[in-house]
Amino acid sequence: MRDDAQGVTAASPVERGAALKAWIRAMDAIKIMDREPEATLPGMLDGLVGTYGDGVALLGEGQQISYRELAEQVNRIARWGMAQRFAAGDVVCLLMPNCPDYVAIWLGLTRIGCVVALINTNQVGDALLHSIRTVGAVGLIVAGSLTEKIAAIPDGLPAAIWVHGEAPGDWPRLEPGVAGCDHAPLTAAERALPRPADQALLIYTSGTTGAPKAARLTHGRVMEWSFWFAGMMDAQPTDRLYDCLPLYHSTGGIVAVGAMLVKGGSVLISARFSASRFWDEVVDGECTIFQYIGELCRYLVAAPPHPNERRHRLRLACGNGLQAEVWREFVRRSGVGRILEFYAATEGSVSLYNCEGKPGAIGRVPPILAQRFPVHLLRCDSDQAEPVRDADGRCIACGPDEVGEAIGRVLDATRSPARQFDGYTDAGASARKLLRDVFSVGDCWFRTGDLMRRDAAGYYYFVDRIGDTFRWKGENVATSEVAEAVRGCPGVRDAVVYGVSVAGHEGRAGMAAITTEAGTTEAGTTEAGFDLAALRAHLAARLPHYAQPLFLRVCAELDLTGTFKLAKGRLQREGYAEAADPVWFNDRESGFVACDAALRSSIGNGGRRL
Repeated sequence: MRDDAQGVTAASPVERGAALKAWIRAMDAIKIMDREPEATLPGMLDGLVGTYGDGVALLGEGQQISYRELAEQVNRIARWGMAQRFAAGDVVCLLMPNCPDYVAIWLGLTRIGCVVALINTNQVGDALLHSIRTVGAVGLIVAGSLTEKIAAIPDGLPAAIWVHGEAPGDWPRLEPGVAGCDHAPLTAAERALPRPADQALLIYTSGTTGAPKAARLTHGRVMEWSFWFAGMMDAQPTDRLYDCLPLYHSTGGIVAVGAMLVKGGSVLISARFSASRFWDEVVDGECTIFQYIGELCRYLVAAPPHPNERRHRLRLACGNGLQAEVWREFVRRSGVGRILEFYAATEGSVSLYNCEGKPGAIGRVPPILAQRFPVHLLRCDSDQAEPVRDADGRCIACGPDEVGEAIGRVLDATRSPARQFDGYTDAGASARKLLRDVFSVGDCWFRTGDLMRRDAAGYYYFVDRIGDTFRWKGENVATSEVAEAVRGCPGVRDAVVYGVSVAGHEGRAGMAAITTEAGTTEAGTTEAGFDLAALRAHLAARLPHYAQPLFLRVCAELDLTGTFKLAKGRLQREGYAEAADPVWFNDRESGFVACDAALRSSIGNGGRRL
């Protein structure tokens, strides 16, 4: 990289050439969809056996599964699903932690036309029940280690529930039924192959407001993602990708897995990320690629030097959300030769790729490909969270370094499955994500809900989320959902939730401002009648850990707008450091503790674990 006269970092000719080669590889990779227009990932597996047969496909949890064994297991699961009388289009929920069987299960069920809803394993209570009920599931497969979450829900679950692994209770086990099924390839007479336009998966996203929404993913989109990223990564049969991201997310569960499988590589699936074990697992697993989110890299550079952090074989780290300063330190510490940062919306038509390795940028579209991959930033009204329109009713594109909402052109599915909008199971939520008559009458664009800026060299930078959603620990958090949980605690009169910046951390940490029936004392402690420990327990039972507010501000009154709506602008600006009201910090070990000047300083200096 070099800095030009205007101070904009531009790519060198070598970097531009390498980036263009990556784009060309990606476009060449997806030409299979032109040659084999009816191909789908589960439909390809039996053919992959002929090429990669005994090569390792998946590893993890003490398992090592070859392509032949994976295909056989997928065929068994498909026939098991048929024995349950699952019909094409039936939704089956999958609630399991990371393991190779997770991949085999959704591939097997989608092979017979089922739609598999990948449930966030952090969810509990009402949020978990909502995710299951909102998709109209006919069945649920749950890991034995997670059955307590299901047992805690009194009613509203599907009638058919199967347990994977050992668990107490009377639910039927999945494995014995699957083991008794034939492993030979399914014939067309048994069940026709799914088509690219058919739904394959439902992946949940918080969107910009409200409870989690189930985004539809077609087989065509899964295929395009798999081959596109295989090209971007230059995936080879000799590659082994380390995947510690949740398999219920599109990056960890689709991009990482699919990109390796279609090219004969292998995926080492780790149950969870651990900064202390990361380098040992990467080295022992002989991994060549690491799929990241920026937060994981931040943990690695914050950890003490590890004896294996330069003894690895990693040639590439691929992911999103990597801040510039963390990027540079991660490369310096690890020696990883190439970073492929990207931005993509699970349900949408916007994708950006930083193939030049420019720290801090989320991507860039080469000028010669701008017409094929149309992305624009629109000037927005920050108060209304809506695009500004001119006198003719058209939206206004942002200039260089102007912050605006990113949108992507919605194309016909026959032109690009990944650039259409398949929508959510909620029709109203789907309609709100589309913007029409943007630059001309009748055009249609997908709203990302993300604010970005683009510099003069064409690089995009993520700025923030629009509306009531913030991102923390790699997850989108809907403030309305959190506020509802807070208000449900006995003693809480009202609550408003927002994200606040914390130095040295990506995204925004959750903060709740509340009023209580008891009020507060001048000394900054709660008066009798409001129990902070009870609030913490209440939230832990209803929200995943990343959505539980890290800071709590106890106010005498909350600000209201002129129409009597709760306002959060002033509270958000003041954050946790400048608040005049008592603020409490949700410590992992001690619970809510008073956030005094010393603690605020420690948090701001990175001296407290968040």
